[in-house]
Amino acid sequence: MTDVLLDRWNGLLARCGATADPEPYGRDLLARWAEPQRRYHAVDHLRAVLDHVDTLAALADDADAVRLAAWFHDAVYRPDRSENEERSAQLAVRALREAGLAEGSVQEVARLVRLTAGHDCAAGDRNGEVLCDADLAILGSAPERYAAYAAEVREEYAFVPEEAFRAGRAAILRQLLALPALYRTAQARERFDAAARTNLAAELSRLES
Repeated sequence: MTDVLLDRWNGLLARCGATADPEPYGRDLLARWAEPQRRYHAVDHLRAVLDHVDTLAALADDADAVRLAAWFHDAVYRPDRSENEERSAQLAVRALREAGLAEGSVQEVARLVRLTAGHDCAAGDRNGEVLCDADLAILGSAPERYAAYAAEVREEYAFVPEEAFRAGRAAILRQLLALPALYRTAQARERFDAAARTNLAAELSRLES
């Protein structure tokens, strides 16, 4: 799978006008996504987000900028840190400048990566809507896949005591369920919203039981 992803990365950078060999950057990113502290935020998640971006690509203003942001959005990931998105955005700026991409593209990718900290994009931000919906698509997956995702998240936070984890996770789930819309694009809402709300409510019930 990593070879296929590397080919996707190389083709993406070529389309975006890279002047440096893209492969070393791709290999560095894939090594980051395979770090041992990851369970959910790993290579499978990267592939899934890229696939969902491809599905929603026609809705974006710059689908390749969204694809680049997908590659970088969890490139720096430490479950015990709160600045992962900011550090991932800074990594994107350094790497994409070195690769020779236009500065406007670099800044758009960094902006999109930062958006994934809260998935709060402004109305009409078509690139942001596609990235956020792709990143949150897991919430609307089949119940067994959602259960595996929830278990993987718990593994990433194994250092947090059970009671504290339950309280923190439950608060996040309540915030998500309170949103008027989990997804911004009509296509993602139709495909994922009902299942996502069912999954979130079921996990919340388990945590509170």
